[in-house]
Amino acid sequence: MRHHVNEEDTAIALGSGDVPVLATPRLVAWMEAATVEAARPFVGPGQTSVGTAVRVEHLRAAAVGGSVAVTAEAGPADGRRLTFRVRAVDDDGRLVGSGEIDRAVVDRDRFLAARPARGDDSGGA
Repeated sequence: MRHHVNEEDTAIALGSGDVPVLATPRLVAWMEAATVEAARPFVGPGQTSVGTAVRVEHLRAAAVGGSVAVTAEAGPADGRRLTFRVRAVDDDGRLVGSGEIDRAVVDRDRFLAARPARGDDSGGA
């Protein structure tokens, strides 16, 4: 997946810092989106995948106007748990970020039925 870095993607815009470069939360969101796509072959009818853990290092700034290519490669699978190696590379081929993101394959209806009601702040996905 290739993403163009816009003003809305900056640390200033997302409140994660005060510099006009790609924000870590946006980088992680792009990496998660790549894992959603990469998980599709492991997800059957009536199922979906949900994120369960993120271990990412944001290594280099990416400027507004540049682009970042994000990849997710399936690693070890443990039953319904999937681990993806994620990487983000800028226009010059420099590593912007890397790490691992875990996802779990779940029954969509059962997952939705088990989530807390609105206003319940007891946690959960």
